[in-house]
Amino acid sequence: MKKKILPLVLTLGIAASLAVPYAGYAASTTEKIDQQLTQLKKQKAEAQQKASDAQNQITKVQTEKDQTTKDMNTLLNQVNEASKKLTNLNEQIDQVTDHLELNAKQLDEAVARVESRDSMLKSRVRLMYMNGFVSYMDVLLSATSFNDFLNRIEALKSIVNQDKEILVSNKKDKETVTLKKEETEKQLEQVKVLYANADALRDELQAKEKAKEVKIASLSKQEKVLEDISEESDKQITQIAKQEADLQEKKRAASKAKSPFTYTGGKLGYPLAAQAPLTSDFVDRINPVTGKAESHKGIDLGAPKGTGILAAENGSVIYASWMNGYGNCIIVDHGNGLWTLYGHIMNDGIYVKVGDVIKRGQKIAGVGSTGQSTGNHLHFEVRLNEVPRDPKPYLR
Repeated sequence: MKKKILPLVLTLGIAASLAVPYAGYAASTTEKIDQQLTQLKKQKAEAQQKASDAQNQITKVQTEKDQTTKDMNTLLNQVNEASKKLTNLNEQIDQVTDHLELNAKQLDEAVARVESRDSMLKSRVRLMYMNGFVSYMDVLLSATSFNDFLNRIEALKSIVNQDKEILVSNKKDKETVTLKKEETEKQLEQVKVLYANADALRDELQAKEKAKEVKIASLSKQEKVLEDISEESDKQITQIAKQEADLQEKKRAASKAKSPFTYTGGKLGYPLAAQAPLTSDFVDRINPVTGKAESHKGIDLGAPKGTGILAAENGSVIYASWMNGYGNCIIVDHGNGLWTLYGHIMNDGIYVKVGDVIKRGQKIAGVGSTGQSTGNHLHFEVRLNEVPRDPKPYLR
């Protein structure tokens, strides 16, 4: 019996001596992985801070650009108003010109009438001079009969009235022409002043418009640089998340922990607690916030704020934080190169953290409208080996 016990003790001793170094090796590997994970977290935090700073600057530039655009629109409206004013002034000038031409014609006619009357009066004066002055009384007293006397009275009345009419008409014509000429000259001078002022205003507005265009171009260039920085930060954050996922997998392997990945194909679970309308598809589109062309990397599902966001499959959380245009965002690794991304999560609506192992259908977040979003919805992506794929076939 003793002979049997001795080999057994020796066997157990040898096994123990072998297990201790392996345990030490596993512990050492895990510690190294933890150190690497800590370093990656630090790098990720730096990348997130850089992306956040860039996003803040983008927001500031966009606000300034929006204000400049509003100022530009105001100036354009002022330019349009000035143009209308110039058009009205041109019409007034045309009307004044026509009025001046009419006045000139009336003046010529009035002058002709005055000259005709003056000629008539001069003729009568000349006749009176040649024949000698004869008073109206002499004319009446030389009548040969009472009828002749009456006729002479009517004739004298006609002559007197005609003389009065000639004088009154001449005076009226001269006063009218003088008045019209003064009024027209005054109006024309006023129109000239208004036209000059409007022309100066238009030049000033055009100069401001040009300055605004230059400013907008400068802001757009600055915005593009910041967007490039932001996009580069997103790529860096995603790469770090991938490295973290790989290290977590190595850590599980070293500690012989069970892998959370069970996905080998098939349909994913629906990412919301209830069916929701598809508000934007996996297509090229114009970004509703920036107004720029882009490839929409996922699908948008419209849902009220706070609606539960569910994990589409078992997996491990490799990102759970802010990511620029996505706003609050979660990325889950499902193994075999398959990731799902959940964007625009409401503030304080991320219910998991990096490293958490989650189950299909588990509530991981709440619908919101953070980041580049115009309303509450879930932006859902499926990525295979980090390349975005159309999520619809995975959900049908």
